[in-house]
Amino acid sequence: MDELAFLTALHRPGTIVDAGAHEGLLTLPLAALPGARVIAFEPLAEARAALARAAAGHPGITLRREAVGDAPGTLELSLPLLDGEPQWQWASTAKTYAAHRSDRVAVRRESVPVVTLDSLALADCTAIKIDAEGAELAILRGARATLARCRPVLTLELEERHAEGCTWSVPAFLDALGYETAFEHGGRWQPMAALDRPTMQRASPDPSVFEASDPYIFNFYAWPAERAGEARALLPR
Repeated sequence: MDELAFLTALHRPGTIVDAGAHEGLLTLPLAALPGARVIAFEPLAEARAALARAAAGHPGITLRREAVGDAPGTLELSLPLLDGEPQWQWASTAKTYAAHRSDRVAVRRESVPVVTLDSLALADCTAIKIDAEGAELAILRGARATLARCRPVLTLELEERHAEGCTWSVPAFLDALGYETAFEHGGRWQPMAALDRPTMQRASPDPSVFEASDPYIFNFYAWPAERAGEARALLPR
């Protein structure tokens, strides 16, 4: 089970939010789903330009330059450069990479505008995908009213290396809103209580060090209680 398979299986016509769209790996196939409209947020200019080229002429995609958070305003976006090459997938408004300065790693910073998902006042949000390098909880806090009103299904990339405690705090936040969070391992749904962080969530926070546990579980899936039957049926437990 991957993000696209999950969102496709539980798809309902309406608006899908792609927070951290990057170059559009999921934006484009999600926009092709029946009756789908995708709002893609990508504050990193280079990634947004690549997505704009890929999505050119697609009427179902709205591209936004803002980051998403828990309050409107501005935030500093930090982009690590490894041997001078930008690491787009590491761009974050939640961390500065200050501890990882070295001969190989530099950091470019820029101010980016921020909006909350609740400020969009969406009436038909059916799914939200979040890949924000540590900003996931802030994004969800800014979407509380949307989650309560629309009850979308969610995919989340949660990594302790980017936000310590996120694999606890995000599921707890969602639990309070009537959501169940799980991950896939061994072809089965696993509850969050089964996530052994020392062996399943160990990875280097340094862009110059490629090290991770095996398995490395970072994709998580959440659904409202009223859709639990549909979601659980996608995989054995």
